[in-house]
Amino acid sequence: MPLPWTRMLVASATSTLLLGTSAVATAAAPDEKGVAASVHTAGRVQDGGDVLRYSWPGVYFEGRIRGTGVGIVLDDPAADYDVQVDGATVATLVTPGRTTHWVDGLRKGVHTVRLVKRNDTPWSTSAFGGFVAAPGGAVLAPPTARGRQIEFVGDSLTAGYGNLSASRDCTGEQVARTTNADVGYAALTARRLRADHQINAYSGRGMVRNYNGGSPGENYRTFYDRALLNVPGDVWQNPGTWRPGLVVVHLGTNDFSTPVNPGEPWTDESLAAAYRSAYSGFLQKLRTRYGPGTTLLAVGAGPFAGHVEQVVQGRADAGDRRVRFWKLDDTGLDHMGCHWHYSARDHRLLADRLTSFLAGLPIRW
Repeated sequence: MPLPWTRMLVASATSTLLLGTSAVATAAAPDEKGVAASVHTAGRVQDGGDVLRYSWPGVYFEGRIRGTGVGIVLDDPAADYDVQVDGATVATLVTPGRTTHWVDGLRKGVHTVRLVKRNDTPWSTSAFGGFVAAPGGAVLAPPTARGRQIEFVGDSLTAGYGNLSASRDCTGEQVARTTNADVGYAALTARRLRADHQINAYSGRGMVRNYNGGSPGENYRTFYDRALLNVPGDVWQNPGTWRPGLVVVHLGTNDFSTPVNPGEPWTDESLAAAYRSAYSGFLQKLRTRYGPGTTLLAVGAGPFAGHVEQVVQGRADAGDRRVRFWKLDDTGLDHMGCHWHYSARDHRLLADRLTSFLAGLPIRW
């Protein structure tokens, strides 16, 4: 079945429900060296010393503790999280607010703990205050960074919009609760390649035009440089450790999935030309930022695949030897996620196909 381009919608929802094990709103003393020193993260975070702030979906924090319990310090009224201990999900936190969430009853010894932000909440800033050990325990040095890094750039399809839904018909609340970037094709592909990753995805945004022509004057590129999406002019400060060997760009669904409306400054032809020009410029920005050794993979699907392929060919003709085109194969996808987005099954299939394609590329990890 061809991708139903006319049914892509934008997510926006919040909730105040909390699920999982015990949640206790208690203050936790920050590590005297700062939170960043006690956790591993590859996401775009703003370091505030005793707190790390962030906005993008899929941001994760990994730590190690010794003892029988661990507390997760959060201040987030909008996003949902999974808490994983020793590789198993032990709690899902739904819009936890300001809290220290405790996972108790662990066996004595050393444990790994991972917190991951499930959904995209670009209107809000999330804050993580670190992991704390239960009395008698200790926070240990964090896990080491993985040897590979992948950056994913995209929209709701990359964010995992409604991928856990049992129905295509969803309210905003249902979209928020059933979106999980950590089981999307981006995170799955990264795990299969043993890579750290960023999921810099923003639902409803396009390269030059947003879904159904919304928010004119803004597009994905307006926000790409930010760590905090709701802070105009914010610029993420790369600590120098983020040097991806691969950047995957999957943008274009929102540019072309709906007809141009009366009053929009486009014709079909001028929109396509503007898209190609902006796409080429965006790839050049990535090339300047990450250097000649990074592989740039441009994803094409549906009505915009030809435009992406044309852009890639133009850059290759100009001498860029590490830019590639991947035509997304949607054969067998059921699009059972909210509003005809990819289901969790679809994301697994796409991760299989993308991983297989990447295996044939000479990526400099």
